[in-house]
Amino acid sequence: MNQYHIHVRGLVQGVGFRPYVYRLANEMGLRGYVDNSNDGVLIVLQSTCIQKEKFLKALIKSVPEVASIEHIETVQCRVSKKYESFDIAPSRSSGDEITRISPDIAICSDCLKDRKHQLHRMGYPFINCTHCGPRFSIIEKLPYDRAVTTMSSFGMCDTCREEYADVNDRRFHAQPIACNECGPHYTLRDSEGNEDTVYIRIVSRISDVLSNGGVVALKSLGGYNLICDADNEQAVARIRELKGRYAKPLAVMYRDEREVMVDLNLSDEERKALNSWRRPIVLAEEKVHNAPWLNEGYRSLGVLLPYMAIHYDLFTEAPELRRIVVTSGNMGGRPIVIADEEAHDLFDSKVDSVVSYNRDIYNRVDDSVVQEYDGVCRPIRRSRGYTPEPLRNVQATEGILAVGAEQVSCFAIGKKEDILLGQHIGELSCRENLSFFEESISHFSRMFRFEPRCVVCDLHPDYFATAWGERYAAERHIPVYRVQHHHAHAVAVMAEYALTGDVLALCLDGTGYGDDCTIWGGELIRCSRTEYRRLSHHLYLPMPGGDIAAREPWRMAVSLLYSLYGENMPLPDDFVKRVGEDRIKLVSRMIARRINTPLSSGAGRLFDAVASLLGIADFNRYRSEAPQKLEQVADRSILKIYSFDKDNPLDFSWLVKAVLNDLQKGVPRSEIASAFHRTYAAMWCVELAKQAVRQKLSRVVLCGGVFQNKLLVDILMPMLRQLGLQPYLPASVPCNDAGIAVGQMAVTAAWIEQSMNHNDKRHARVVVGL
Repeated sequence: MNQYHIHVRGLVQGVGFRPYVYRLANEMGLRGYVDNSNDGVLIVLQSTCIQKEKFLKALIKSVPEVASIEHIETVQCRVSKKYESFDIAPSRSSGDEITRISPDIAICSDCLKDRKHQLHRMGYPFINCTHCGPRFSIIEKLPYDRAVTTMSSFGMCDTCREEYADVNDRRFHAQPIACNECGPHYTLRDSEGNEDTVYIRIVSRISDVLSNGGVVALKSLGGYNLICDADNEQAVARIRELKGRYAKPLAVMYRDEREVMVDLNLSDEERKALNSWRRPIVLAEEKVHNAPWLNEGYRSLGVLLPYMAIHYDLFTEAPELRRIVVTSGNMGGRPIVIADEEAHDLFDSKVDSVVSYNRDIYNRVDDSVVQEYDGVCRPIRRSRGYTPEPLRNVQATEGILAVGAEQVSCFAIGKKEDILLGQHIGELSCRENLSFFEESISHFSRMFRFEPRCVVCDLHPDYFATAWGERYAAERHIPVYRVQHHHAHAVAVMAEYALTGDVLALCLDGTGYGDDCTIWGGELIRCSRTEYRRLSHHLYLPMPGGDIAAREPWRMAVSLLYSLYGENMPLPDDFVKRVGEDRIKLVSRMIARRINTPLSSGAGRLFDAVASLLGIADFNRYRSEAPQKLEQVADRSILKIYSFDKDNPLDFSWLVKAVLNDLQKGVPRSEIASAFHRTYAAMWCVELAKQAVRQKLSRVVLCGGVFQNKLLVDILMPMLRQLGLQPYLPASVPCNDAGIAVGQMAVTAAWIEQSMNHNDKRHARVVVGL
């Protein structure tokens, strides 16, 4: 008889892993115990070598659905005590190592059934088990036990306690376990200040409000949502007015998948994502665009399915409701509201009912958003259902704090070789989002026992994240590293796919501070984790008025044509009528005299310009409206590619002239938009093929916010493969600036390792070329 200590790392806490181990060991007649610790699960097994091997094979084969095993370490030890059975031991907490924390999980089908026959949970809305329920949103620190969650104030009743202690019960050590007698409950407050705490009546009253065109603020897993009937134009307009979100598309929750299929064309991958335990918002193609108040100018719609019991109950109570708008409860881009008092202050006078519950949300998380690209559903916004899943890095990341970028803010902390990316935060120029940023870093530091040893930030001197990171480092007397924006974008993809060595990186976005103090955003670079060199880039265009040019695409249209044609710009007549001659003359003079016209090679600015020339959007009412609608307008059945100079493929004068000629001929905008996308992709493919030969590289990483353009990706990926190149597009981390912190950390980890290998003790560095 031997004794083995089996250390299992991964997502193995809060997902029914210990009961699974217990049942497996007892079925095999083995002895020992299993326990939780802050760094994973420890299995002490007394068995023969053959029994141990069979146990390990079975352990991996039938792991619970939400659980995932990343690493198993087995050590043979001396038998100091003979065990008579196999048991579950109390949790331990020691040292600074940590295990994975589960994201929040949608209610499971078994719990939905239990609400119909378990007497103490009949209709109970906060039902959960080891396979579902709140996780990240309620946990304060590790190991994951009830005492360190926001369920700690709810004492278990005798029935729940028996289930919690019964290893054969599905709720064994389900930390948020609760029932009608001992768990959280809802409270509804109407616009007149009257309150109701009877759940059946609350559901009925919410349903009545929604069915009659009203608006409700409903506390969800990670924060408050504003909800209304998605097919009631006036109700949707009311939510838009309340949020100050007058044009941006809204997400819609359908009662079930069958109803989704009535309105949308879903691929197998989209259906899989929609029904997954993560329950993200899935961007998918509409069959018919019949509710423009939800997504004006789009052929895609963001849809999700119920993930809390109350969502199912609302649809059951109101059978006439097919779908409801579900949007973050916030104002003007501020953080989603999580505090009940703040929700009442903000919404009591503006909605028909505010529905809260008496369990605190510790970590706020918005709904995540995914879209299918190249056959894989990839995150655009990574939050509920994904955070705080880590990425494994090839170098040690311990103690590195990466503060990310500015507009789509996400930070990351490093533990051992893991990169723990924070949840979606928003634009840091908003004071409330900066506070959310600070709060989340504090929470992550506590949960994951993180002690910062250095800070890494963007090169851009005016980013709030950069200023914050420098101040944070100075207060703690720790070093600061600075990573160029597109180097970080590229290495984020390398980190996700564990790529080492050199790659080609096509970085397409709107803004990135360049080595030459201009704004980059359309670059092909050769890079490793430690160094990079810019190989080619877009034409530099002046940005008349600076940042305002990103909000007013017509300015970039003038800039593009002025840069190519000078004062004799061939501006379309309808463009001149829409914008006005005086405005055009003013901007032309700014460009000619170089007054407040910083230079940009950003791909986003080219897409802005073309969208405005086609009359799609002259002003961005929200970030990237013009390029998004340019994609949406394009007719995907049109396969036309304009002629261009293959010896100088990044000469965009050919492309612009072709667009203007087609526009003058009266060619439909849908055809021009499609030809623009296909030609743009083809131009970059020619450039990539040339550079691949010169650089003797075949791996190509694709990064930057422009790769949220599904049409562009679906055109480009097969083109690259046909050229014999291997493209890598992010699949776990957003391609936009939300992934910057991952790249910052991976670059810094590589620099630190390189410095240690060369006995280099420098603490700060900027690499600008190979």
